[in-house]
Amino acid sequence: MYSMQYTTQRLILKPVSTEDAPFIFRLMNTESWKKYIGDRKIESIDKAILYIESKMLPQYKTHGFGNYVILISESMEKIGTCGIYDREGLEGVDIGYALHPDYERNGYAYEASSKILQVAFEQFNLPLISGITTEANRASRKLLVKLGLTEKGTINLENDPETLLLYQIDRKTYEMGKQNIRI
Repeated sequence: MYSMQYTTQRLILKPVSTEDAPFIFRLMNTESWKKYIGDRKIESIDKAILYIESKMLPQYKTHGFGNYVILISESMEKIGTCGIYDREGLEGVDIGYALHPDYERNGYAYEASSKILQVAFEQFNLPLISGITTEANRASRKLLVKLGLTEKGTINLENDPETLLLYQIDRKTYEMGKQNIRI
């Protein structure tokens, strides 16, 4: 069994599984995913299954954490993903999130990411969380700052030609500011 499920006031965050492939296929083919995260060439549900098996599930096996599907508690509707990822070339783990466009601007990304940040520091005892995004992704930049991460400069990851903005928060800073985070 992989990492456990987490809840917030309105959401459930459950570990991704191959059963989520139809949703992952839809999410990864939205215009905003392709624009801000990148086209992963997930052209079918079968390719989504392979992506989950090769890119998402190994994080759980290696670290105990990874990608979580975000569901609305009341309806159990899948609305996005959020998680922490060990990325080669990045100091600390990366916090990442994506919502289907139909559910943006409702506070769901902040609610889910706040919970994942709490889990990262309090359950997994991680010393540092990083966040990376493009300069053009203003919503992501704003969310990272709202979560307490501070812009540290730019970074180039291997096999990614785009220069990314790097944000970070360490456990001490998180502890000092966690009374301001409502989840």
